[in-house]
Amino acid sequence: MSTIELRPNRSGQPRAFIAGTRVRVQDIYGLSELQGKTPDEIVAALRHLTLFQVHTALAYYFQHHAEILQEIREDDDFAAAMRAKLGPGPLAAKLKSAD
Repeated sequence: MSTIELRPNRSGQPRAFIAGTRVRVQDIYGLSELQGKTPDEIVAALRHLTLFQVHTALAYYFQHHAEILQEIREDDDFAAAMRAKLGPGPLAAKLKSAD
């Protein structure tokens, strides 16, 4: 059984997930590389993951880093398009009215 599996996201694009979970490899990348968390800290925060799964996700990221970074850009573009299409959400409106 593979520890990393490719599954479609909501737009049908393949994304790398830790098998049997809803945690994406890009989520582990973000916690490790962007937030500076160690694998042990990631496991402490996401208790359903094992240290082996976190290390495997990081290894997958380093083997496919250009691909993962492109997926992050695509996801950011999708979110920006949705925000432009739908406008500000209820929290943004509430925060604006509080000013």
